[in-house]
Amino acid sequence: MEDAAIKVENLFASYRKNTVLSDVNLAVESGSLTGIVGPNGAGKSTLLKSMLNLHPSLTGSVAFFGHPFKKMKKKIGYVPQRGSVDWDFPTDALDVVTMGLYGHIGWLRRPSRFHKEKAYEALEKMGMKDYAKRQISQLSGGQQQRVFLARALIQDAELYFMDEPLAGVDAATEHAIMTTLKELKTLGKTVMVVHHDLQTVAEYFDHVLLLNQTVIEHGPTNQTFTKDNISRTYGGNMRWMREEDHDVVPSVKQ
Repeated sequence: MEDAAIKVENLFASYRKNTVLSDVNLAVESGSLTGIVGPNGAGKSTLLKSMLNLHPSLTGSVAFFGHPFKKMKKKIGYVPQRGSVDWDFPTDALDVVTMGLYGHIGWLRRPSRFHKEKAYEALEKMGMKDYAKRQISQLSGGQQQRVFLARALIQDAELYFMDEPLAGVDAATEHAIMTTLKELKTLGKTVMVVHHDLQTVAEYFDHVLLLNQTVIEHGPTNQTFTKDNISRTYGGNMRWMREEDHDVVPSVKQ
């Protein structure tokens, strides 16, 4: 794909001598909303971190619109897993969102009134303006996730990477997040999301990446998210729940 927003070639990565990613090759279409799914330990989070230079890769290359991460980092927004964030850090929601602008204003400069107004706008979009001065440790899990998404939005990036943004959130937050991600796609942004609920993949994403240490399949959801490909990805961890006479919904055995 010549005009790929993201191109990954021959990527290998490991944790403590254990290979987590093996020969990952991937080209992501610009303006797509891609769900990354696979079993536990498949390397989904490691793939995002390796692409964003947050985890070292053993070999391989990653390009964003044909350029390395260092050149494109100001155009990339990232929302990490909630479990990887120190929520006890003494700061409020407004400051967390404003941090998303530091790549533009510099870490040594104080945010201006204009920057604060942009942060308030991002919080308002995520339904969190009334919590702007609330310490992040005092927010619920869903509220914390909305704040971090607001921080990513304020960057006005071209590429967004989200690591399980829907994990452990309430239905209202899930709806708000997916509405926002679909709006980003409509604006031509490219979004990749680590996702765990197979039953919502077809509804939420126009592209899907099936990953189990390497790429099993990747492409438009209506062509790629098939029973055969899902079974190849999850192996013996799959069961199939019949919703209607002709509809089969995948689920993962715990």
